[in-house]
Amino acid sequence: MSIIEYFLPLLIGVLIGFLLRYLIFQKRAGTLEQKLKQRIEELKQKEQALILEAEKKSVEIIENARKEREKLLEDLKIREERIIKKEELLDNKEKELFEEKEKYKNLFAELQEKEKEIEELKEEYTKKLEEISGIKREEALDLLFKKIEQENHESLLNLIQKLSSYKRDEIEKMANEIILSVMPRYSRSVANEINITTVSLPSDDMKGRIIGKEGRNIRYFEKLTGVQIIIDETPEVVTLSSFDPVRREIARVALEKLIKDGRIHPATIEEAVSMAKDKVEEEIKQAGINAALEVGIIDLPEELLHLMGRLKFRYSYGQNVLQHSIETAFFARMIGEELGLDKEVCKKAGFLHDIGKSVDHEIEGTHLEIGIKILERYGIDKRVISAMKSHHETYPFEVPEAYVVLAADAISSKRLGARSETAEMYLKRVEELEKIAKSFSGVEKAYAISGGKELWVFVRPEEISDLDMYKMAQNIAKKIEDSLRYPGEIKVVVIRESKAVEYAR
Repeated sequence: MSIIEYFLPLLIGVLIGFLLRYLIFQKRAGTLEQKLKQRIEELKQKEQALILEAEKKSVEIIENARKEREKLLEDLKIREERIIKKEELLDNKEKELFEEKEKYKNLFAELQEKEKEIEELKEEYTKKLEEISGIKREEALDLLFKKIEQENHESLLNLIQKLSSYKRDEIEKMANEIILSVMPRYSRSVANEINITTVSLPSDDMKGRIIGKEGRNIRYFEKLTGVQIIIDETPEVVTLSSFDPVRREIARVALEKLIKDGRIHPATIEEAVSMAKDKVEEEIKQAGINAALEVGIIDLPEELLHLMGRLKFRYSYGQNVLQHSIETAFFARMIGEELGLDKEVCKKAGFLHDIGKSVDHEIEGTHLEIGIKILERYGIDKRVISAMKSHHETYPFEVPEAYVVLAADAISSKRLGARSETAEMYLKRVEELEKIAKSFSGVEKAYAISGGKELWVFVRPEEISDLDMYKMAQNIAKKIEDSLRYPGEIKVVVIRESKAVEYAR
């Protein structure tokens, strides 16, 4: 059998299979084509339906828009008509007002003419009366007032007392209500008497090392710090003395470091003082920032915060000035809220009112004058400056907030335990008070009582009348204000006592 004969059946089978697959494929392709045509026809029908629906909706939208436009045009027409009517009414009112104005203007001119005529007549009659009576008008008024005073002496005295008592009672009642509502909302620790700075030593041998050979160490320390070291017989203690509280604090920190280190000579003294200055400066800066944040003030310049921080080391009558400034700010804000004033101005003025005390030992002038210049230099609000500069009543009260700062300063200073005095200062003030009272003519005795807060003045009744008592009390109070410096206020009481004595035999 040849090879062709062998593969011929196989070739015929392959051809038949290929033919059959071709016929099957042609049949399936025809079916798929028919399905595609059918699907295309369905999509066309859907497209036509969507187009018809869209056309219908667009017609509806256009119709609704047309109706809405017509409605808006109608509303606008109605409003336009109303506006035109209102304008006509306003024009009529303006015309009427102008006519009334002209009318009253003419009446005012007539009244001025009448007043002028009346004044001329009064002057004319006054001159005629002066010619007839032979005395001037001022002299006649003076005589009249003196006669009325003599005839109604007791009535006037009772009226003065009644008005004074009523005014004082009403003001005190209102002030007490405000203060009583404010005081419980704030509390602070009491003051301690601080006059000197002392440093404890581990032993008395340290005193010799502080002094150094021939006093070399102590002289160099005092030169660098500007603080005097007082070494006496008090065991294991040395005293630092300086008018500048910041220098005194730097000296304390430096000396404590030297004592802890144990090595005391010029090189270590210079290193310790330098480190103490940096530490105290950082403490001052942080104290100012913390104080401002405590009262809620965040817009002060860094330089003012530094000056406020220096007050941490300043004391007035035993009261820390920085704490006093914080208290005054809180009290001023609360009182300002009660009175409906600008609480931010009150708070800031209360906080800054004593800023001059941070440098008053370095710059000439009172702490108030220095403080005003500092605040003006750094562009602080003029209302704040006006509110703070009257807290000693040396300037007129330009804004209502100035009264609030004055009251807040007094509350912080006079609250129980806020301030203290040395016995020497207290006795000196009491003596000066009694001396001022006795300098007035007609004074018999004078006593300062209630810790120097009241001054009782006894007058001779044959020299001082009941009406003169009030004038004398005012004059004594004015002289005390001008002559003395003291915390809080002093009450002046003038007492006139008459006695009638007779014996029955």
